[in-house]
Amino acid sequence: MNCAKRAQVGLVRIVNVACGGHLMYSLNPKDSMLVLHENVTASPYLGASTIEAQEGVAIEIAEAVVGALKGELAASAVNAPMVPAEVLSELAPFVLLAEKLGKLTMQLVAGGSGMQSVKITYASCRGQDDLNTRLLCAMITKGMIEPISSVFVNLVNTDFTAKWRGLKITEERIVLDGSPEKPLERVTPPDGLPHLTMVGSFGVDVSLEGHLTLCEQVDKPGIIGKVGSILGVRNMNVNFMIVGRIAPQKHAVMTIGVDGEPDTESLKQIGEIQAIEEFCFP
Repeated sequence: MNCAKRAQVGLVRIVNVACGGHLMYSLNPKDSMLVLHENVTASPYLGASTIEAQEGVAIEIAEAVVGALKGELAASAVNAPMVPAEVLSELAPFVLLAEKLGKLTMQLVAGGSGMQSVKITYASCRGQDDLNTRLLCAMITKGMIEPISSVFVNLVNTDFTAKWRGLKITEERIVLDGSPEKPLERVTPPDGLPHLTMVGSFGVDVSLEGHLTLCEQVDKPGIIGKVGSILGVRNMNVNFMIVGRIAPQKHAVMTIGVDGEPDTESLKQIGEIQAIEEFCFP
């Protein structure tokens, strides 16, 4: 019996029906009928009952609060989507990726203007019932909502904030079994950082670290040079540039990495290039 921190009421009745178990009591009675009962095993309440324990609990709580305010995962949170430690270690590489993809999603749809629903698809060799995606879904939602929200968004209020904004989040799980329709493919980035491999139907391979500019454009000569010149005049160093396309001289996606954040004038000039239909700076 785990009764309470306060003094128990009706001890005689409890003793009469006692048939074993554990009891916590508010004081340390020496001659209590409960303690002396042969079918009762009594133990003191161990909720930080010593000065050392109280100090340890206080430090642990303070560290958890500071971590949560920084946006870190709080293992002891009761109202956040948490997962077992062994599952968390498996999902850890995808947590940062999920948040960055959420931010990128909002940029790709004109800052989320008018967006009413988002569908998240997970492809894994794990069975549908064996794939815990609560944390990943929360991180994607956080990444989408945080840039356009006037309130602080964290793992606790992501669902509420999404519903308040009228945004419906749905999930789909696809089990990859190695068949031609659902092939297995393992991609390991050499730098160990989150990578973006597809934008729509366009294949790319870029790290999501640092400053990126994505341009949807007509694939024609001179576009790369024009964008590079605009950034160069502003002393913005381009560290990589990748173009994903399906066929020559058709639509393409150009991904540009720069060492710093482009200023407003640079972005304006890039947007004025005739062949560039849409671009974003996530």
